[in-house]
Amino acid sequence: MTQVTDARPPATEAGVALSSPAPLRPSPDFGPTDRARGWVVTLFLTAVAGLTRFIQLGYPTDGKTPVFDEKHYAPQAWQILTGGGIEDNPGYGLVVHPPVGKDMIALGEAIFGYTGWGWRFSAAVCGTLLVFLVIRITRRMTRSTLIGAFAGILLIADGVSFVSSRLGMLDIFQAIFVLGAFGCLIVDRDEMRARIALVYAEGRIDDSEYGPRFGVRWWRFGAGILLGLACGTKWSGMYFVAAFAVMSVAFDLAARRGYRVRRPWAGTAIRDAGPAFWALVVMPFLVYMGTFWAWFANETSYDRYAVGVRVGRDGAFDWVPTALRSLWYYGGEVLTFHEGLTNSAGNHHPWESKPWTWPMGLRPMLYYYADNGVGGCGQAVCVKAVMLIGTPALWWVAFPMLGWALWRSFVRRDWRYAAMLVGYSAGLLPWFLQLDRQMYFFYAVPMAPFLTMGVALVLGDVLGHAPPSGRRLSGAPGWQHLAPQSERQGLGLLLVCLYVALVIANFIWLWPILTGMPITSGSWHDHLWLPSWR
Repeated sequence: MTQVTDARPPATEAGVALSSPAPLRPSPDFGPTDRARGWVVTLFLTAVAGLTRFIQLGYPTDGKTPVFDEKHYAPQAWQILTGGGIEDNPGYGLVVHPPVGKDMIALGEAIFGYTGWGWRFSAAVCGTLLVFLVIRITRRMTRSTLIGAFAGILLIADGVSFVSSRLGMLDIFQAIFVLGAFGCLIVDRDEMRARIALVYAEGRIDDSEYGPRFGVRWWRFGAGILLGLACGTKWSGMYFVAAFAVMSVAFDLAARRGYRVRRPWAGTAIRDAGPAFWALVVMPFLVYMGTFWAWFANETSYDRYAVGVRVGRDGAFDWVPTALRSLWYYGGEVLTFHEGLTNSAGNHHPWESKPWTWPMGLRPMLYYYADNGVGGCGQAVCVKAVMLIGTPALWWVAFPMLGWALWRSFVRRDWRYAAMLVGYSAGLLPWFLQLDRQMYFFYAVPMAPFLTMGVALVLGDVLGHAPPSGRRLSGAPGWQHLAPQSERQGLGLLLVCLYVALVIANFIWLWPILTGMPITSGSWHDHLWLPSWR
């Protein structure tokens, strides 16, 4: 590729990307270059993640039956596997979530049967891949394998993603689809900048006042497919559709402005907004509709023939096929169900939480608890529990991280922090619009990868950049040969290593209440640090 000769070179030292404002014209830096080392680190940490996610995966169960909300999804997945691809949820009045997450659970049940391993296998696979993606995405964003490794280690030691990876529930599947879509858009950003850099280097940037057309964008197309699957898991995937569509267009606008397109706003509106709408709005909708293929194909699907039975055939939309109208009616019933789950209507749960508690994990979720007939702790009374709880050493730094990220985004114009904030905010802020609704901490599962990204970015800033190797203060003996900047680098590395070690130690401390290990009653209470954890 022809390089942009007057752009600043990539600012990296010792494998750590410098944090600096974007140059007036971007540097020809379109991705990390240490491919071999990057893959070795990625695969090693992914293997560690897999080990933690899969060990004793089938434990605990409720008398060999699912625990907590697994009781909804594991049976529905089994119905999908054995009943023609649909679930009828006979124990409840309504199937309240789209089918993709249950389809994923059914894959594991097809391999291992209706067992703990069966209904949790796909979640463990996705939880392992979540670490893989976080490493690769953070590495690409920072141009640093080291910072990518930090993000992966933090996610391995995160209690929220760990527990979610070991239960047959829906949120881990939404998280993997959302993060995959985010990663696709990060790669798309790099590719589009490489394309416009080539146009600039060839002197064609002024051929049109709107700038060049970017052509076919397969990575963004892939993001649209994954966002459709996220919506097909839970409707809250729509929040990420809106956020990522805006982010992608903003990337295009920044590229056109960075390469001095004469009318970047008009160019973005004319040449980028339409294709973005197709790839990131229309495509997710089509994929979402496609996830109901079995519902359309089956004669006994819930509400499949609502038109003509529960609602009339005539009306303003009688020209719409009855199958689509029936699905619309079904969706309306689901929406009514969710809208009715409010505190004001008398719906309360002892472990519900509100979104202002999620960033620090102040109100975790107790998934499993047993103290009757439990042995193995060395005392007469033992306790087993599985609690969805964010590792405090990680989650309790959320607000300082967010404050730093906002400053970096708006003052230093650091796109990496801005992109991370888009993903994190899409998982958090929309829930403030419906505070009366019953909510739970597991809604925050898709936020966890973005939290670890943000903390890893901050750790990269703490590390700073190393001075050129061999730089010395003339005449200074021994350790005093090190330049002050090198000492600052060493102190930063020490602080970062201590913090990562603290997160790992905190995760190990929480391990018994994340995995249902038998512990004494006193140990159980020792693990509950805050009154809101009880």
